[in-house]
Amino acid sequence: MNQPTTIHIHKLSIGYKSRQGERWVASGLTADIYGGELTCLLGANGVGKSTLLRTLSGFQPGLGGTVRIAGRDLSEYTAEELARMLSVVLTERGDVHGLTARDLVGLGRSPYTGFWGALSDEDNERVNRAMELVGIVHLADRMADTLSDGERQKVMIAKALAQETPVIFLDEPTAFLDFPSKVEMMQLLHRLSRTTGKTIFLSTHDLELALQIADKLWLMGKKTGLNVGIPEDLALDGSLSRFFTHRGITFDENEGLFRVEYTCSKRIRLTGEGRRFHMVRKALLRSGVDACREVDSDFCIDAGQEEGPFFLHAPDGKKLEVSTIGEVIEWVREHLIIHI
Repeated sequence: MNQPTTIHIHKLSIGYKSRQGERWVASGLTADIYGGELTCLLGANGVGKSTLLRTLSGFQPGLGGTVRIAGRDLSEYTAEELARMLSVVLTERGDVHGLTARDLVGLGRSPYTGFWGALSDEDNERVNRAMELVGIVHLADRMADTLSDGERQKVMIAKALAQETPVIFLDEPTAFLDFPSKVEMMQLLHRLSRTTGKTIFLSTHDLELALQIADKLWLMGKKTGLNVGIPEDLALDGSLSRFFTHRGITFDENEGLFRVEYTCSKRIRLTGEGRRFHMVRKALLRSGVDACREVDSDFCIDAGQEEGPFFLHAPDGKKLEVSTIGEVIEWVREHLIIHI
């Protein structure tokens, strides 16, 4: 492995201490996180993702095992040293009033400023550079409480960059964003990991995006433990197939993505090529009809060419032409569900 190991955990146990004793959430966790990579932590609710992030961040102690950051045990760091080693971007949308976006990014310089928190020329240069990297220079004078969720999340990432730590942890950074903003955010974090060489580690429920964008995945399950690797290796060794055992979800081993699994009680012959064929088949699956070329049925749907009508063939030899897939589905529901 060419990259330096920034974080190493060995037989780590995580959980909580109380008067009643220790409550373990997960144990025996062993893995590495490397610099210059985007690593995504995936797992069902309650599996311990947030607990693991808090433990790695030093917000709460582990119950066993070790966490080493840059070759040094986490417990050996002082609070001041840790503030210069790692930064944390949390999910909570805290109320921020009276600060501009630039002011908020400037708070990332607090580990380096004096008692009054005044920014030097060098600090201001670091703030400017962080905002340029994230692409939010145009937001500098906007009041923080007027920013959208996506804009505020970018400001918080710029704040983490201004803190100049080699490690950045993020807890559900795409939680409140619409889909295009989720994609943009994940692409931004991936680009930052490559251009800055920082270790970026985040928890997420956006499985599909993580599969397509992350350099490494940590799959965390109560029964399966922790499986670590690049998405393609985890697909080939079956880890991703075992990751979700929920009914209605299946892993497409050829595409390397999860799909909604449909229960089909009917089958029909479908002919055609290209995108129209696949779109008709997709719509029919959603209606509980499995459609493909290999099916031998009295009814038949011809998806046609790239343009033009769809052809519907009935057992009596009648042929109907329709112009949309919506009309195909209506015809299937009216004539085929009963007879096939």
